[in-house]
Amino acid sequence: MDNETAWRVRSVVLSTLMLLVVALPLYPELFGLDEVTPFPQLVAFRPQMLVLALVVGLLLLLRWRLLGALLLVLTVTGVALAAPRAISDPEPPEPGSRALTVMVANVLGGGADPEAVAKLIRSQRPDLVSLPEAQVDVRERIQEELKGLGYHGYTVQANSAPESATSVLVSGTLGKVEFTADTLDPGRVNAAVPATEPPPGKAEPDQAGVVQQTTTRFGHIVVTGGTLGKLRLIAYHGYPPLPSEVTTWKQDLVVLRKWCSSDVPTIVAGDFNATTDHADFRDALGKNCRSVGPAVGAGLQGTWPSDRPAFARTQIDHVVAGAGVEPSRFKTYDIDGTDHRAVIAAVAVHKES
Repeated sequence: MDNETAWRVRSVVLSTLMLLVVALPLYPELFGLDEVTPFPQLVAFRPQMLVLALVVGLLLLLRWRLLGALLLVLTVTGVALAAPRAISDPEPPEPGSRALTVMVANVLGGGADPEAVAKLIRSQRPDLVSLPEAQVDVRERIQEELKGLGYHGYTVQANSAPESATSVLVSGTLGKVEFTADTLDPGRVNAAVPATEPPPGKAEPDQAGVVQQTTTRFGHIVVTGGTLGKLRLIAYHGYPPLPSEVTTWKQDLVVLRKWCSSDVPTIVAGDFNATTDHADFRDALGKNCRSVGPAVGAGLQGTWPSDRPAFARTQIDHVVAGAGVEPSRFKTYDIDGTDHRAVIAAVAVHKES
């Protein structure tokens, strides 16, 4: 083998190895590594990594053409796959559909300014407000700011940690709704529970929910009845993909998959701690569910962390529309005191749902 041939072989081998190094964090699911830290954490920022890889590929064309060309093919393919979430248009609602507006605001364990949250609610008048990390006192302070608007609230809290609380506010225009949660999963109960227990009996508006672990790690609230008909609204807070607890994160997404695979018309709203770049989240959505943001061309509007520039955020707060629910609009808003941007999403519920 002459020197020129040997150099070409080395170039091909090194280019292939370098391409794999870049492809691993971009597409860990292709290598069976999407559950292995740090890949679940990195892939949440796939759009940003694609832009970086694209720039590197263009620069490499000047000195290392083979690797530069391979990187460009990889990144252009990724950009093409991600483009629909930025350019999609909402489908026109079916005749007879009813409009619902849903808000999500992770209040960072009570760090968010209640007046700012209430101000956004007053201006947008959502039918349902999902408040991850809002304990009873936080929810009540927000309700106090909304006096006279007819919002009823409910809270569940899995343990003493503020981030394990989830609250919901429901507009009185939806009538007399009911609040429930899935049954207790004894294998996932946390010992540290708040000192204040909710009153026994059927859950009523403006009470705390059952202080115990449900099928999701942080608990969730299912809203039914009133004028919702067959539709159920679920306030949800998914467990984060912490390096040592990726399995717990996946288990919460399995619950989402159960909701989405059901025939019951469903809207799930909250902090999912997952993006559409996570294979587990896409699998959970399945064929029946869509995240409203990507479905209406707003899939690159990041919600976390809110203190970063817009291009450095990722969308982990979602409103998920199930069968019989058509995404219409999605927009994010800044709220003081929290590391999440609030979400306002509009959907059209089919007449038969």
